[in-house]
Amino acid sequence: QVQVVESGGGLVQSGGSLRLSCAASGSDFEVYVMGWYRQAPGEKRELVATITTGGSTVYADSVKGRFTISRDNGKNTVHLQMNSLKPEDTAVYYCSAIFQRIGRYWGQGTQVTVSS
Repeated sequence: QVQVVESGGGLVQSGGSLRLSCAASGSDFEVYVMGWYRQAPGEKRELVATITTGGSTVYADSVKGRFTISRDNGKNTVHLQMNSLKPEDTAVYYCSAIFQRIGRYWGQGTQVTVSS
């Protein structure tokens, strides 16, 4: 059974840092793209950052220079280091894992709250 499990998140003051982690497991197929999305109340889910097996990254403009995504391919694990956090970064953060052949799986989400 495929599982995508996030950890990290929490409450932090504006300007602070948090680190999110996510592990994908349960399939013999390769996870070729992993990433983070977020959804604030009343808003659509939006891309934060993604990373491929080869290390290619994509970032939302709003987080460039503040967030860094990294990946451990051997463990199908992805991390999101979030620095200089702003109140507008407050959202539920979801991990995404796209497996070869079987498609995308989502984690359950983890809350990030940035107080002003």
